Amino acid sequence: MRRLSAAAVAMTLAGTLVGAASPPPPVADEPTDQVRAAEYWLDQYGVREAWNTTRGAGTRIAIIDTGIGNGPVEFSGAVAGGTDVSGVGSPDGRTPVGGVDKSHGSWVASLAAARGTGDGRGMIGVAPEAELLSISVGFGATTTVPFTQQIAEAMRWAVDNGADVINLSLTTNTLDWDVSWDDAFLYAFENDVVVIVAAGNRGSGTNRVGAPATIPGVLTVGGVDPAGVASQEASTQGITIGVAAPSERLLGVSPDGQLVSWNGTSGAAPLVAGIAALVRSAHPEMNADNVINRLIKTASPVPGIGETPDPLYGYGLVNASAAVTAQVSTVTESPLGLTLAEWIRLYRRADAGPAPEPTVAPVEVPPLPEREEQTRAAPPLLPTAETVRYGTVPLMAGTVAAIMIALGLTAAARRIRSARASREPSRKPI
Repeated sequence: MRRLSAAAVAMTLAGTLVGAASPPPPVADEPTDQVRAAEYWLDQYGVREAWNTTRGAGTRIAIIDTGIGNGPVEFSGAVAGGTDVSGVGSPDGRTPVGGVDKSHGSWVASLAAARGTGDGRGMIGVAPEAELLSISVGFGATTTVPFTQQIAEAMRWAVDNGADVINLSLTTNTLDWDVSWDDAFLYAFENDVVVIVAAGNRGSGTNRVGAPATIPGVLTVGGVDPAGVASQEASTQGITIGVAAPSERLLGVSPDGQLVSWNGTSGAAPLVAGIAALVRSAHPEMNADNVINRLIKTASPVPGIGETPDPLYGYGLVNASAAVTAQVSTVTESPLGLTLAEWIRLYRRADAGPAPEPTVAPVEVPPLPEREEQTRAAPPLLPTAETVRYGTVPLMAGTVAAIMIALGLTAAARRIRSARASREPSRKPI
Protein backbone atom coordinates (compact mmCIF):
# COMPACT_ATOMS: atom_id res chain seq x y z
CA MET A 1 0.00 0.00 0.00
CA ARG A 2 1.19 3.49 -0.85
CA ARG A 3 2.68 5.54 1.98
CA LEU A 4 1.07 8.98 1.73
CA SER A 5 3.00 12.04 2.82
CA ALA A 6 1.35 14.51 5.17
CA ALA A 7 0.77 16.95 2.32
CA ALA A 8 -0.81 14.27 0.16
CA VAL A 9 -3.07 13.18 3.01
CA ALA A 10 -4.17 16.78 3.52
CA MET A 11 -4.92 17.14 -0.19
CA THR A 12 -6.90 13.90 -0.20
CA LEU A 13 -8.93 14.90 2.85
CA ALA A 14 -9.61 18.32 1.41
CA GLY A 15 -10.84 16.74 -1.79
CA THR A 16 -13.14 14.47 0.21
CA LEU A 17 -14.62 17.36 2.15
CA VAL A 18 -15.10 19.99 -0.49
CA GLY A 19 -15.21 17.96 -3.68
CA ALA A 20 -12.66 17.69 -6.50
CA ALA A 21 -9.60 19.86 -6.06
CA SER A 22 -9.52 22.92 -8.25
CA PRO A 23 -6.68 23.14 -10.76
CA PRO A 24 -3.62 25.04 -9.58
CA PRO A 25 -3.04 28.59 -10.79
CA PRO A 26 -0.94 28.95 -13.94
CA VAL A 27 2.81 28.62 -13.56
CA ALA A 28 4.56 31.94 -13.80
CA ASP A 29 6.29 31.77 -17.15
CA GLU A 30 8.05 34.70 -18.76
CA PRO A 31 7.92 34.09 -22.54
CA THR A 32 10.95 36.30 -23.16
CA ASP A 33 13.18 34.36 -20.75
CA GLN A 34 15.80 32.53 -22.80
CA VAL A 35 16.28 29.83 -20.14
CA ARG A 36 12.64 28.78 -20.17
CA ALA A 37 12.61 28.93 -23.96
CA ALA A 38 15.58 26.53 -24.04
CA GLU A 39 13.65 23.92 -22.04
CA TYR A 40 12.04 22.46 -25.16
CA TRP A 41 10.85 19.37 -23.30
CA LEU A 42 8.31 21.36 -21.32
CA ASP A 43 6.08 21.70 -24.38
CA GLN A 44 7.18 18.78 -26.54
CA TYR A 45 6.59 16.22 -23.76
CA GLY A 46 3.37 17.67 -22.33
CA VAL A 47 4.87 19.01 -19.10
CA ARG A 48 3.28 22.45 -19.27
CA GLU A 49 -0.07 20.88 -20.05
CA ALA A 50 0.29 18.52 -17.08
CA TRP A 51 0.90 21.56 -14.85
CA ASN A 52 -2.76 22.46 -15.37
CA THR A 53 -3.49 19.46 -13.13
CA THR A 54 -0.53 19.24 -10.78
CA ARG A 55 3.05 20.37 -10.28
CA GLY A 56 4.09 17.57 -7.94
CA ALA A 57 2.97 18.99 -4.60
CA GLY A 58 2.99 16.45 -1.79
CA THR A 59 5.65 14.19 -3.32
CA ARG A 60 9.34 13.60 -2.66
CA ILE A 61 12.03 12.74 -5.20
CA ALA A 62 15.25 11.27 -3.81
CA ILE A 63 18.30 12.16 -5.90
CA ILE A 64 21.01 9.56 -5.20
CA ASP A 65 23.97 11.30 -6.81
CA THR A 66 26.89 13.58 -5.97
CA GLY A 67 24.78 15.93 -3.86
CA ILE A 68 22.54 18.92 -4.56
CA GLY A 69 24.36 22.25 -4.22
CA ASN A 70 23.31 24.43 -1.31
CA GLY A 71 23.68 27.78 -3.04
CA PRO A 72 21.52 28.05 -6.18
CA VAL A 73 18.26 29.95 -5.75
CA GLU A 74 16.59 27.40 -8.04
CA PHE A 75 16.73 24.94 -5.11
CA SER A 76 15.47 27.38 -2.50
CA GLY A 77 12.78 25.62 -0.47
CA ALA A 78 12.99 22.51 -2.65
CA VAL A 79 15.33 20.28 -0.62
CA ALA A 80 13.53 18.71 2.34
CA GLY A 81 16.50 16.78 3.71
CA GLY A 82 19.52 14.75 2.84
CA THR A 83 22.41 12.61 3.98
CA ASP A 84 25.90 11.59 2.91
CA VAL A 85 26.77 7.92 2.41
CA SER A 86 30.26 8.48 1.01
CA GLY A 87 31.96 9.48 4.22
CA VAL A 88 33.51 12.56 2.60
CA GLY A 89 30.50 14.85 2.21
CA SER A 90 28.47 16.86 4.71
CA PRO A 91 25.78 15.23 6.91
CA ASP A 92 22.95 16.95 5.02
CA GLY A 93 24.14 15.67 1.62
CA ARG A 94 24.36 19.20 0.24
CA THR A 95 28.14 19.39 -0.20
CA PRO A 96 29.00 18.18 -3.73
CA VAL A 97 31.20 15.08 -3.64
CA GLY A 98 33.73 14.11 -6.29
CA GLY A 99 36.18 15.64 -8.72
CA VAL A 100 35.09 16.49 -12.25
CA ASP A 101 31.59 15.12 -11.69
CA LYS A 102 30.68 16.87 -8.45
CA SER A 103 28.15 19.11 -10.25
CA HIS A 104 26.29 16.08 -11.60
CA GLY A 105 23.83 15.77 -8.73
CA SER A 106 22.78 19.42 -8.99
CA TRP A 107 22.22 19.14 -12.75
CA VAL A 108 20.06 16.05 -12.22
CA ALA A 109 18.03 17.65 -9.43
CA SER A 110 17.38 20.83 -11.43
CA LEU A 111 15.74 18.85 -14.24
CA ALA A 112 13.49 17.07 -11.78
CA ALA A 113 12.33 19.88 -9.51
CA ALA A 114 14.15 23.22 -9.86
CA ARG A 115 11.91 26.17 -8.91
CA GLY A 116 13.24 28.93 -11.15
CA THR A 117 14.69 32.26 -10.06
CA GLY A 118 11.39 34.10 -9.64
CA ASP A 119 9.04 36.12 -11.83
CA GLY A 120 8.66 33.28 -14.29
CA ARG A 121 12.36 33.18 -15.07
CA GLY A 122 15.20 30.76 -14.59
CA MET A 123 15.37 27.01 -14.91
CA ILE A 124 12.30 25.14 -13.76
CA GLY A 125 12.02 21.40 -13.23
CA VAL A 126 9.33 19.03 -14.40
CA ALA A 127 7.80 18.86 -10.90
CA PRO A 128 8.57 22.32 -9.47
CA GLU A 129 6.47 21.81 -6.34
CA ALA A 130 7.88 18.40 -5.42
CA GLU A 131 10.38 18.12 -2.59
CA LEU A 132 13.89 16.81 -3.11
CA LEU A 133 16.04 14.55 -0.94
CA SER A 134 19.78 15.00 -1.48
CA ILE A 135 21.82 11.84 -0.94
CA SER A 136 25.50 12.37 -1.76
CA VAL A 137 27.49 9.45 -3.14
CA GLY A 138 31.22 9.26 -3.86
CA PHE A 139 32.50 7.68 -7.06
CA GLY A 140 35.90 6.13 -7.67
CA ALA A 141 38.84 7.17 -5.54
CA THR A 142 37.00 10.01 -3.77
CA THR A 143 35.94 7.67 -0.95
CA THR A 144 37.00 4.45 0.74
CA VAL A 145 33.41 3.29 1.23
CA PRO A 146 32.57 0.64 -1.41
CA PHE A 147 30.22 1.97 -4.08
CA THR A 148 27.82 -0.94 -3.73
CA GLN A 149 27.54 -0.30 0.00
CA GLN A 150 26.83 3.39 -0.60
CA ILE A 151 23.97 2.68 -3.00
CA ALA A 152 22.41 0.08 -0.70
CA GLU A 153 22.54 2.50 2.24
CA ALA A 154 21.24 5.38 0.11
CA MET A 155 18.24 3.36 -1.09
CA ARG A 156 17.22 2.49 2.45
CA TRP A 157 17.67 6.05 3.70
CA ALA A 158 15.54 7.40 0.86
CA VAL A 159 12.71 4.98 1.62
CA ASP A 160 12.86 5.65 5.36
CA ASN A 161 12.68 9.40 4.74
CA GLY A 162 9.55 9.40 2.66
CA ALA A 163 10.72 9.16 -0.95
CA ASP A 164 7.89 8.55 -3.43
CA VAL A 165 10.33 8.42 -6.36
CA ILE A 166 14.04 7.53 -6.36
CA ASN A 167 16.28 8.70 -9.21
CA LEU A 168 19.54 6.90 -10.03
CA SER A 169 21.45 8.60 -12.85
CA LEU A 170 24.36 6.17 -12.73
CA THR A 171 25.51 2.86 -14.14
CA THR A 172 28.01 0.12 -13.35
CA ASN A 173 28.49 -0.91 -17.01
CA THR A 174 27.85 -4.53 -16.00
CA LEU A 175 24.68 -6.59 -16.23
CA ASP A 176 25.03 -8.06 -12.75
CA TRP A 177 24.77 -6.30 -9.42
CA ASP A 178 26.04 -6.87 -5.91
CA VAL A 179 23.99 -9.18 -3.70
CA SER A 180 23.56 -6.34 -1.19
CA TRP A 181 21.42 -4.51 -3.77
CA ASP A 182 18.83 -7.32 -3.71
CA ASP A 183 17.53 -6.36 -0.30
CA ALA A 184 18.03 -2.62 -0.82
CA PHE A 185 15.96 -2.42 -4.01
CA LEU A 186 13.45 -4.95 -2.71
CA TYR A 187 13.02 -2.68 0.32
CA ALA A 188 12.07 0.18 -1.99
CA PHE A 189 9.60 -1.92 -3.99
CA GLU A 190 7.99 -3.38 -0.88
CA ASN A 191 7.50 0.17 0.39
CA ASP A 192 5.83 1.26 -2.85
CA VAL A 193 8.56 3.54 -4.19
CA VAL A 194 8.98 4.18 -7.92
CA VAL A 195 12.64 3.72 -8.92
CA ILE A 196 13.85 5.50 -12.08
CA VAL A 197 17.26 4.60 -13.57
CA ALA A 198 19.32 5.97 -16.46
CA ALA A 199 20.20 3.58 -19.28
CA GLY A 200 23.75 4.90 -19.76
CA ASN A 201 25.55 6.57 -22.66
CA ARG A 202 27.57 5.22 -25.55
CA GLY A 203 29.71 8.34 -25.47
CA SER A 204 31.02 7.39 -22.03
CA GLY A 205 31.77 3.81 -23.05
CA THR A 206 28.45 2.15 -22.16
CA ASN A 207 27.46 -0.04 -25.08
CA ARG A 208 24.63 -1.85 -23.31
CA VAL A 209 22.36 -1.23 -20.37
CA GLY A 210 24.06 -2.05 -17.07
CA ALA A 211 23.03 -2.35 -13.44
CA PRO A 212 21.08 -0.89 -11.73
CA ALA A 213 19.09 -0.50 -14.98
CA THR A 214 18.98 -4.31 -15.27
CA ILE A 215 17.35 -4.84 -11.88
CA PRO A 216 13.76 -6.13 -12.30
CA GLY A 217 11.19 -3.56 -11.25
CA VAL A 218 13.08 -0.35 -12.02
CA LEU A 219 11.92 1.89 -14.87
CA THR A 220 14.90 2.35 -17.19
CA VAL A 221 15.04 5.52 -19.31
CA GLY A 222 16.69 5.73 -22.72
CA GLY A 223 17.63 9.00 -24.42
CA VAL A 224 16.60 10.83 -27.59
CA ASP A 225 17.68 14.02 -29.33
CA PRO A 226 15.44 17.12 -29.63
CA ALA A 227 13.77 15.56 -32.69
CA GLY A 228 12.82 12.45 -30.73
CA VAL A 229 15.36 10.18 -32.42
CA ALA A 230 17.42 7.77 -30.31
CA SER A 231 20.65 9.49 -29.34
CA GLN A 232 23.80 7.96 -30.78
CA GLU A 233 26.10 9.25 -28.03
CA ALA A 234 23.83 10.23 -25.13
CA SER A 235 22.03 6.91 -24.74
CA THR A 236 22.49 3.20 -25.12
CA GLN A 237 20.22 0.25 -25.82
CA GLY A 238 18.85 -2.77 -24.03
CA ILE A 239 15.75 -4.86 -23.51
CA THR A 240 15.14 -3.32 -20.08
CA ILE A 241 14.47 0.21 -21.39
CA GLY A 242 10.93 1.24 -20.44
CA VAL A 243 10.52 4.73 -21.90
CA ALA A 244 12.64 7.35 -23.65
CA ALA A 245 13.09 11.05 -22.85
CA PRO A 246 15.35 13.92 -24.00
CA SER A 247 19.06 13.36 -23.37
CA GLU A 248 20.59 16.07 -25.57
CA ARG A 249 20.80 19.87 -25.27
CA LEU A 250 19.68 19.69 -21.66
CA LEU A 251 20.14 22.40 -19.05
CA GLY A 252 21.48 22.05 -15.53
CA VAL A 253 22.08 24.30 -12.54
CA SER A 254 25.58 23.88 -11.09
CA PRO A 255 26.32 24.13 -7.34
CA ASP A 256 27.74 27.63 -7.91
CA GLY A 257 24.54 28.74 -9.65
CA GLN A 258 25.96 28.64 -13.17
CA LEU A 259 23.70 27.28 -15.88
CA VAL A 260 25.25 24.66 -18.19
CA SER A 261 24.23 22.69 -21.25
CA TRP A 262 24.82 18.96 -21.03
CA ASN A 263 23.88 15.58 -22.53
CA GLY A 264 23.17 12.09 -21.27
CA THR A 265 20.53 9.71 -19.99
CA SER A 266 21.58 11.03 -16.59
CA GLY A 267 19.32 13.94 -17.58
CA ALA A 268 16.62 11.88 -19.26
CA ALA A 269 16.04 9.91 -16.04
CA PRO A 270 15.17 12.89 -13.77
CA LEU A 271 12.78 14.22 -16.42
CA VAL A 272 10.87 10.95 -16.08
CA ALA A 273 11.30 11.00 -12.30
CA GLY A 274 9.64 14.42 -12.30
CA ILE A 275 6.76 13.10 -14.40
CA ALA A 276 6.38 10.15 -12.00
CA ALA A 277 6.08 12.70 -9.19
CA LEU A 278 3.36 14.52 -11.16
CA VAL A 279 1.44 11.25 -11.49
CA ARG A 280 1.81 10.44 -7.80
CA SER A 281 0.65 13.94 -6.90
CA ALA A 282 -2.41 13.76 -9.16
CA HIS A 283 -3.24 10.20 -8.06
CA PRO A 284 -2.09 9.84 -4.44
CA GLU A 285 -4.01 6.60 -4.04
CA MET A 286 -2.10 4.92 -6.88
CA ASN A 287 0.63 2.39 -6.08
CA ALA A 288 4.04 2.23 -7.76
CA ASP A 289 3.09 -0.49 -10.24
CA ASN A 290 0.21 1.62 -11.56
CA VAL A 291 2.37 4.76 -11.75
CA ILE A 292 4.85 2.88 -13.93
CA ASN A 293 2.00 1.38 -15.90
CA ARG A 294 0.69 4.88 -16.67
CA LEU A 295 4.13 6.05 -17.79
CA ILE A 296 4.58 3.20 -20.26
CA LYS A 297 0.96 2.89 -21.44
CA THR A 298 0.65 6.62 -22.23
CA ALA A 299 4.06 6.94 -23.91
CA SER A 300 3.90 8.37 -27.42
CA PRO A 301 4.60 5.77 -30.13
CA VAL A 302 7.77 6.21 -32.16
CA PRO A 303 7.20 6.18 -35.95
CA GLY A 304 8.54 3.04 -37.57
CA ILE A 305 8.71 1.09 -34.30
CA GLY A 306 6.40 -1.89 -34.20
CA GLU A 307 6.83 -4.36 -31.38
CA THR A 308 7.39 -2.93 -27.92
CA PRO A 309 9.33 -2.68 -25.74
CA ASP A 310 11.94 -1.58 -28.24
CA PRO A 311 15.63 -1.79 -27.21
CA LEU A 312 16.09 1.93 -28.01
CA TYR A 313 12.77 3.52 -27.08
CA GLY A 314 11.10 1.02 -24.75
CA TYR A 315 7.35 1.64 -24.99
CA GLY A 316 7.85 5.07 -26.56
CA LEU A 317 8.49 8.72 -25.69
CA VAL A 318 7.24 9.69 -22.25
CA ASN A 319 4.16 11.94 -22.28
CA ALA A 320 3.60 13.92 -19.07
CA SER A 321 0.12 15.21 -19.86
CA ALA A 322 -1.24 11.81 -20.86
CA ALA A 323 0.41 10.12 -17.89
CA VAL A 324 -1.39 12.50 -15.53
CA THR A 325 -4.82 12.74 -17.15
CA ALA A 326 -5.45 9.74 -19.43
CA GLN A 327 -7.83 6.93 -18.56
CA VAL A 328 -5.63 3.89 -17.92
CA SER A 329 -6.79 0.55 -16.60
CA THR A 330 -5.33 -0.41 -13.27
CA VAL A 331 -3.01 -3.37 -12.89
CA THR A 332 -2.57 -5.79 -10.01
CA GLU A 333 1.04 -6.72 -10.73
CA SER A 334 4.16 -5.20 -12.18
CA PRO A 335 3.71 -4.20 -15.84
CA LEU A 336 7.42 -4.75 -16.38
CA GLY A 337 7.21 -8.53 -16.03
CA LEU A 338 9.50 -10.45 -13.69
CA THR A 339 9.71 -8.87 -10.23
CA LEU A 340 12.85 -8.62 -8.16
CA ALA A 341 11.41 -10.96 -5.54
CA GLU A 342 10.82 -13.61 -8.22
CA TRP A 343 14.29 -13.02 -9.68
CA ILE A 344 15.90 -13.50 -6.28
CA ARG A 345 13.96 -16.73 -5.76
CA LEU A 346 14.96 -18.05 -9.18
CA TYR A 347 18.58 -16.95 -9.41
CA ARG A 348 19.82 -16.35 -5.87
CA ARG A 349 18.04 -19.44 -4.54
CA ALA A 350 17.09 -17.34 -1.53
CA ASP A 351 13.72 -19.08 -1.14
CA ALA A 352 14.48 -22.71 -1.84
CA GLY A 353 12.09 -23.88 0.89
CA PRO A 354 12.36 -26.95 3.16
CA ALA A 355 13.62 -30.28 1.87
CA PRO A 356 10.80 -32.45 0.43
CA GLU A 357 9.41 -35.27 2.56
CA PRO A 358 10.31 -38.77 1.32
CA THR A 359 7.46 -40.54 -0.50
CA VAL A 360 8.72 -44.16 0.01
CA ALA A 361 10.16 -46.01 3.00
CA PRO A 362 13.92 -46.05 3.15
CA VAL A 363 15.66 -49.28 2.07
CA GLU A 364 17.16 -51.30 4.90
CA VAL A 365 20.78 -52.09 4.20
CA PRO A 366 22.35 -54.95 6.27
CA PRO A 367 25.47 -53.98 8.17
CA LEU A 368 28.81 -54.90 6.71
CA PRO A 369 30.72 -57.82 8.36
CA GLU A 370 33.31 -56.89 10.88
CA ARG A 371 36.71 -56.30 9.48
CA GLU A 372 39.08 -59.28 9.75
CA GLU A 373 42.32 -58.80 11.56
CA GLN A 374 45.01 -58.24 8.99
CA THR A 375 48.36 -60.05 9.43
CA ARG A 376 51.48 -58.29 8.48
CA ALA A 377 53.11 -59.77 5.36
CA ALA A 378 56.59 -61.24 5.86
CA PRO A 379 59.47 -59.98 3.76
CA PRO A 380 59.49 -61.89 0.46
CA LEU A 381 63.16 -63.10 0.83
CA LEU A 382 62.65 -64.80 4.22
CA PRO A 383 61.27 -68.41 4.36
CA THR A 384 57.86 -69.03 5.80
CA ALA A 385 56.45 -72.22 7.36
CA GLU A 386 54.71 -73.10 4.12
CA THR A 387 57.86 -72.68 1.98
CA VAL A 388 59.92 -74.81 4.39
CA ARG A 389 57.28 -77.55 4.56
CA TYR A 390 56.42 -77.75 0.91
CA GLY A 391 59.59 -76.50 -0.71
CA THR A 392 62.80 -76.74 1.30
CA VAL A 393 62.25 -80.11 3.02
CA PRO A 394 61.17 -82.09 -0.11
CA LEU A 395 63.99 -80.51 -2.09
CA MET A 396 66.62 -81.55 0.49
CA ALA A 397 65.22 -85.11 0.75
CA GLY A 398 65.25 -85.51 -2.99
CA THR A 399 68.78 -84.21 -3.21
CA VAL A 400 70.10 -86.64 -0.52
CA ALA A 401 68.39 -89.61 -2.19
CA ALA A 402 69.88 -88.70 -5.56
CA ILE A 403 73.35 -88.47 -4.01
CA MET A 404 73.03 -91.87 -2.33
CA ILE A 405 71.86 -93.51 -5.52
CA ALA A 406 74.73 -91.93 -7.45
CA LEU A 407 77.28 -93.18 -4.86
CA GLY A 408 75.80 -96.71 -5.00
CA LEU A 409 76.00 -96.85 -8.74
CA THR A 410 79.59 -95.62 -8.71
CA ALA A 411 80.66 -98.28 -6.19
CA ALA A 412 78.96 -101.04 -8.18
CA ALA A 413 80.72 -99.97 -11.36
CA ARG A 414 84.12 -100.13 -9.64
CA ARG A 415 83.55 -103.70 -8.36
CA ILE A 416 82.60 -104.87 -11.85
CA ARG A 417 85.72 -103.39 -13.39
CA SER A 418 87.93 -104.95 -10.72
CA ALA A 419 86.50 -108.42 -11.37
CA ARG A 420 87.12 -108.24 -15.08
CA ALA A 421 90.70 -107.09 -14.64
CA SER A 422 91.56 -110.15 -12.55
CA ARG A 423 90.45 -112.62 -15.24
CA GLU A 424 92.40 -111.13 -18.23
CA PRO A 425 96.22 -111.94 -19.02
CA SER A 426 98.83 -109.40 -18.23
CA ARG A 427 99.99 -107.29 -21.12
CA LYS A 428 103.35 -105.62 -21.23
CA PRO A 429 105.17 -103.69 -23.93
CA ILE A 430 107.78 -105.53 -26.12
